[in-house]
Amino acid sequence: MSPILHKQSDLILQRLTSLHPKIIDLSLGRVLALLEKLGDPQNYLPPVVHVAGTNAKGSVIAYMRAALEAEGYGVHVHISPHLVRFNERIRLNGELISEVALSELLEGCEKINTNKPITFFEITTCAALVAFASEPADVVLLETGLGGRLDATNVIRQPAVTVLTPISLDHQQFLGDTITQIAREKAGILKRGTPCVVAKQPSEAMQSIIATAQDLGVALYRQDEDWSVHQAGKELIYQNPHGCTAHPLPNLVGPHQINNAGIALATLDRLAACKTSLVARQTGLTSAQWPGRMQRMVKGPLLDLLPCGWEIWIDGGHNEAAAQAIVGQAQVWRADVPRKPLYGIFGMLNSKQPKAFLKPLKAHIANMSCIGIPGEENALKPEALLTAAQCIEIPATICRSVEHAVAEQVILSANPARILICGSLHLAGTVLANHQ
Repeated sequence: MSPILHKQSDLILQRLTSLHPKIIDLSLGRVLALLEKLGDPQNYLPPVVHVAGTNAKGSVIAYMRAALEAEGYGVHVHISPHLVRFNERIRLNGELISEVALSELLEGCEKINTNKPITFFEITTCAALVAFASEPADVVLLETGLGGRLDATNVIRQPAVTVLTPISLDHQQFLGDTITQIAREKAGILKRGTPCVVAKQPSEAMQSIIATAQDLGVALYRQDEDWSVHQAGKELIYQNPHGCTAHPLPNLVGPHQINNAGIALATLDRLAACKTSLVARQTGLTSAQWPGRMQRMVKGPLLDLLPCGWEIWIDGGHNEAAAQAIVGQAQVWRADVPRKPLYGIFGMLNSKQPKAFLKPLKAHIANMSCIGIPGEENALKPEALLTAAQCIEIPATICRSVEHAVAEQVILSANPARILICGSLHLAGTVLANHQ
């Protein structure tokens, strides 16, 4: 990969961050205005699967992409945020967009925008839609950035399917202080005439979703009403109106991935434009990749700091629901023989709720190292993280870096242990970029 071209795309992206004084400013007006200048690419896409929710969006898309590609379909994918390189956000027919194509695409959108105010996510979403309209494919998997109703991706007039993954408290400063308000915003992606796949939800979220669906006449395909999923031994059992099918367990780690895999299978049920066989679905579950989400590090300098038998895991989840998913995997680990203590390395953005994230982990984390996120000006200070941990009575210390934290935790245990780097996708991306 050419470092010159990589630098070029980085410079363009840096310029795009200065077009609007706010990082997030939910609105569709600026997006629609730029898309009109770009020829309304959103109206010339392959069938679109539009995915919103608080957690699990990326995992669901990863399973779907793997299954659809196993069936031989060409798949465009939009995700956010990226972990290491911006290119991860735009995948064209199975391949990440190249540095050359990305630079040309971004410069083209920048030129047509003529320095008008627009957020970074809005203009880069427009760029992704231009890319998707420019290259043939069979389907587009489109992840929302934040919310739904006013999210920059919510410009598709008639998606093939919409999906609502589990909804919980997150981004309250933008979406509302209650689950009801947040669910109403997420359900803003529903469109008349488009089926919606709905994961199991808190009751107040489901009430909002049902009300929106009734107003629009949308047919819901609901977990535990129309389809269900569970684990039976070494198999995943999926049931829909046509009967039960057995699948191998998902490739992604954590008990919560059973549910995520079920959401993907249910969405494939409703994607009439791209039929998938049982074999393709099974292949999708066992081959899906989703870095930074309960990912075990298998190489890199951090592992060189560890004695034999130690492990390092990374999870970018940053809200209470994500912490509950970590707890599920921690319970699996506790059943291991020999049992290994779990140590944490914790960083978080200042827009998140550290106490809400840490509280479910109290019974599982032996010690938490609190760090800043390198290069991230919006990160919480380690002192604030320490205070949050101490309030919940999790033993914690401040460390100056990930490397320092790993070294300190090795001192704490004479026996092999697990280290979990958690609290932020930004931290996960930084670790993966610098230590693999």
